[in-house]
Amino acid sequence: MGICDTTAIEVVHSDYLLANKGKEAPIRFAALAAIYDPQTIRHLETLGVSCGWRCLEVGAGSGTIAKWLADRVGPTGHVLATDVDTRFLEPLRNPTLDVQAHNIGSDPLPDAKFDLIHTRLVLMHMRERDTALARMVSSLKVGGWLLVEEYDSCSIPPDPALSSGEVLLQTHVAMLRLLEDGGVNRRYGRLLPGLLRKSGLARLGASAQLFMWQSGSAGIAMMRANFEQLREAMIGANYITPLQFEEDLARLTNPSFMTPSSMLWSAWGRRL
Repeated sequence: MGICDTTAIEVVHSDYLLANKGKEAPIRFAALAAIYDPQTIRHLETLGVSCGWRCLEVGAGSGTIAKWLADRVGPTGHVLATDVDTRFLEPLRNPTLDVQAHNIGSDPLPDAKFDLIHTRLVLMHMRERDTALARMVSSLKVGGWLLVEEYDSCSIPPDPALSSGEVLLQTHVAMLRLLEDGGVNRRYGRLLPGLLRKSGLARLGASAQLFMWQSGSAGIAMMRANFEQLREAMIGANYITPLQFEEDLARLTNPSFMTPSSMLWSAWGRRL
């Protein structure tokens, strides 16, 4: 069953720059799962996800968390996985796991339907993030949990004074400028605890994780994929030159290169 009365389609409108249609998307999704799925799953286990729950995964991407949820809730439960582009989710459809194209910023959600709603690295990219968050809160059942995970990419930049291997790549700066042009709030993760409190949720909690990414890691693989997908846009905006791009791409393979990751904030609360 869909979440609204309109017919589901595979792709809905979105201004997301790192679109799923890019050839780099599978590399990014594999890296995201390797880096962040273990902590996300620990949070979901702590929140008590169990058999029979009805769950919504917003911006499900490649579907690794949606699949975990479906296995967790079992045949008596149900998981709805949504994304603006569902091409990676369609193969996961089964009686427990439904898939629907949906834009959380513009499309409605049913009221008081879900025991759990989870989203990761979605709201920071949206201009309608306040509306989207309010929709998710309203779509929780009484007693239902909301878990939101978003980056703060402002707080801990690379610092060569601390370690000579830390380099602030001009291509990374260019990518951040391009994302901000598209409406990304780079500090959004840091705001989550206060936003969930303001939304009226209770039993609030929050934590953050940070990595030092080095050559050969999943984090560097994700950086490379993001750079390559946005190459033409960054050069077209005159934020980077082709030579600077190639030089920075080569730096990612240097064994001495390291960079602190963005900080991923996880915040949760319960509707009473």
